[in-house]
Formats: sequence, C-alpha cells, structure tokens
Amino acid sequence: MVELKKFTREEVSRHTAEEDIWIIIDNVVYDMSKFIDMHPGGVFPILEYAGKDATEAFYGMHRQEVLLKYNRYKIGTLEGETAQITIRQPGDNSKVPYAEMSAFLGYKSPYYNDSHFRYQAGLRKICDELKAEAQECDSAGDRPSDEFAKKLGQHHLLAAHVGPGPWLHNIILPGNVPGKEYDYFHDMITHQEFARWGTSGLVAGLTGGMTISLPTILNYGKPALKEKLVPLLLSGEKRMSLAITEPYTGSDVASIRTNAKKVEGGYLVNGVKKWITTGRFANYFATAVKTEKGISMLLIERQDGVETKAIKTAYSPSAGTAYVTFENVFVPDANLLGVEDQGFRVVLSVNFNHERFMLIAQSVSAARNAVEECFKWAMQRKVFGKRLIEQPVIRNKLAKMIASVESCQTWTENIAYQMNHMNYAEQADKLAGPIGLLKYHATRMMHDVADDACQIFGGRALTKTGMGKYIEDLQRTYKFNAILGGSEEIMADLGVRQAIKKFPADARL
Repeated sequence: MVELKKFTREEVSRHTAEEDIWIIIDNVVYDMSKFIDMHPGGVFPILEYAGKDATEAFYGMHRQEVLLKYNRYKIGTLEGETAQITIRQPGDNSKVPYAEMSAFLGYKSPYYNDSHFRYQAGLRKICDELKAEAQECDSAGDRPSDEFAKKLGQHHLLAAHVGPGPWLHNIILPGNVPGKEYDYFHDMITHQEFARWGTSGLVAGLTGGMTISLPTILNYGKPALKEKLVPLLLSGEKRMSLAITEPYTGSDVASIRTNAKKVEGGYLVNGVKKWITTGRFANYFATAVKTEKGISMLLIERQDGVETKAIKTAYSPSAGTAYVTFENVFVPDANLLGVEDQGFRVVLSVNFNHERFMLIAQSVSAARNAVEECFKWAMQRKVFGKRLIEQPVIRNKLAKMIASVESCQTWTENIAYQMNHMNYAEQADKLAGPIGLLKYHATRMMHDVADDACQIFGGRALTKTGMGKYIEDLQRTYKFNAILGGSEEIMADLGVRQAIKKFPADARL
C-alpha cells in the first residue's frame, strides 16, 4: 500500500487555478484538475472551493460512496490532522443508532447465537460487494444477468431465500454456517440484507418468483423432475415463476380460467396470467390451471406457444413482471405437480406464511434503512443556518419512524422464534393469523415511514439518484409489499378471523 503524501492547508490553498485545483474533504486532499470538466454539477461548485475545505459542501450534495468511486483523485492527506468522518467499508455494520437490529448494535438478545452473527457478517460483505452492480442493473431496468444470478447461486443465497429445509443440508452458507443450522432468524437476516440494496425490483426479479414457486416442485414434483430442475434453479442457471394470478382474478384461485385439456401423454394448456414476477425471464412456470374436475398445477417450460410481455409497474423492469399467454402448449404428464384436480394442496405448499414472513422482513429492513438515511441527513443538512436535527418537528418525525420500525422488528423476531419451534402444520394452525396481522402492520408502518422520510428529504426524495435515492425507491415501491402475498385488507381480516376461531366459547365481559 503506497503511503500518501502529506500537505499543509497552506500548500493546498495555492492550487486554485482551473488547470491546477485541489480541494480538501475531511483530512484528504483531492486533485480535481482532470475531473472538473467531467463533474455532473458543472465547473462552478468545484471552483468555489478551490484550495479550500469542501467537507461540509460535499456532504450537503453527495453521498459518501462518491468518494470511493473517485478515489483515484486522492493525492494525499493533511499533515497533523486525522480523519473526522468514517468511510464505511464493505461488510461493516453501521454505528448510527437504530440503523441495525439492536442485537447487532451490541444489545443483549435471547434470540441470536454465534451462527446468526457469523452469517450476518458474511452475508453483509457479499451483499455490499454486489451492491453497485445490483443498483446499476435496477436503475437501468435490465434483465438481471445470468452471471449475477450465478454469483448468488455460488454463495447458496438462492437456496437460502427458499427458507429452512433439506435443500440446505449439504451446503455451507456465508459465515461458514452449515446449512443444517439455518433457521428462521438466518432467513430473516437474508431478506433484510438484500433489502438494504434499495433495489426492490431487482431483488424480486432475481429471487421473488423462484422463492414462491420452487416449493411446488420441492413438495409435489416427481423425483425425476426434482433431480433435474432443483440444482439448475438453485445455482442460478435457470429461473422460475409462480403463475396463478389472472386478469380476472387474484386471491380467488377457484375462479381462474386458464384451462388444461387432457390429451394423450399430457395436457394442452390455453389461457393467460398477469402480474407474474420474474415472468419475463422465467424458463419455467408453476401454473394453476382448470382441469376436468377442479384445479391442477402444472410445470410449464418456456416453449413455442408461451409468450411473455412486460408489464410496466412502479417497480424497476428488472422485476420481470409479465403478462403470460399460453396457446395450445403441450405439457407432459411428468410435469403434473401433485394430483390432478387437487391443485389447491400444491398452491398451499407455496407456504404463504413464509412468503409473508419474507415480505415482512424486507419491509422492516427498508424502513430501517430509511431511518438511517434520515438520521444522517438531519445531522448534516443545514437550513437557515441550523442543522435539520435542531428542528423539533424533524426529531418528532424521527421518533415516530424509530418507534414504528423497532416495534415491527420485535414482533418479527417473536414470529421467527415461534416458527423455529413449530412444524409446518403448527405454523399453519397458529401463525397464519399473527403473520397476516404483522404483514398488515409492517406495510402500514412502511407507508408512514416513507411519508415522513420523503418530507425530511424534500425534493431529493423525488429524485432517483443522489442523496435521496433510497427514499425515492421506498416511496415509489412500498405499495408492492402492501399488495403482494395478500393485500392489507385481506391480511387484517385473516388475522381477526383466525383469532375468532380460537376465541373461547365461555369468554364474557
């Protein structure tokens, strides 16, 4: 590592010409001579601070990652001065209050063990290293590349998204955690770390469709089908979607119109599906169809007669949201998932509790990230000669945001603990209602946090790049979690209806 030169502030002050311009940020000296004409904000903002300390001005306009991006212009440090600002390195946890789960800020917790801390540390580093690539893809609206998907596969993170299960038992996860140890706290950490990218569309395109569709093969696919496809899907070589929703119906699966006519050796499928996450990129579709005496589930491979069209949503196109048409598509008997006319069992194997748990974890993480962003911004942004944090109304907004996030996190941890100590049947019986209510609470919380964060950041919260980019993504996309996996209204009603079933017959005021 080459040792940087040392300069005095007086030496820096001599470099003020456009062809020889130095500035100071914290205790670091940067030569802006070759960059000034490339500066997106024009020449003037740099010339204004030629030979001067530009720390406050820089952090009023730019995110810290800009310094890492343009590190090549660093030429030295100030003699006798030490850095006052910490530049977070890949893998580091934040030290900002409430920016991390309390257990990861040094507080005591009955839930987490060494395995969870190792996993979070290993996963944080991987996610940080992939973050720039993820954000670039999401911003451009590109199809997540096969190479990117395979990187997740190599770290076994696609398998981790599916949740605890035998598909993890013979692998080693980040942090040198054996897959057999993976529980619902590891699972929660997985979804929360990925949500920190601030690329909800890309994450949905890479993992969303697969997470909710793969269980149909794992639980109901024939052995040969599982042996062939599961390794391809978990390695990132192939992609998969769940195709249930139609233009005519959403939660009311019994009303679907896509039909499968029995023919020799299989089925002939005709119909349409809509709002299919990952559908634009999927090689396979776990598809609900009408058969002669009920609903069946078929695994349909992309082929002639299968057409996918992009649906434009508030998400990035990287989510691959699609309108899917099936026109005289032949599906062999081997691709029947479960038993003909008993497809509701397969639909339930999607494990809506786990899907909703995933959406809850993502919601809490995205809102927590907004808390950190707003706290940092309020501490460094000056308006009318005062920092934002000095305004009582801003502190009040932060208090509300923090309290909302922490309450959701605590409830999420309680649910994770229950899931760890219940089998699938017990989860279905005892947790469907609480998870539904928590999802409702979490997405209402996101609504309020997004609103307050937007007001704190002002116009920057409406801009897809720069200081407010995470807030812009949150306020543009948080409604997806309020609808996907069961809308808020359905979740709230489910929670109360499940409670009514448990209501003691002898209870009176």
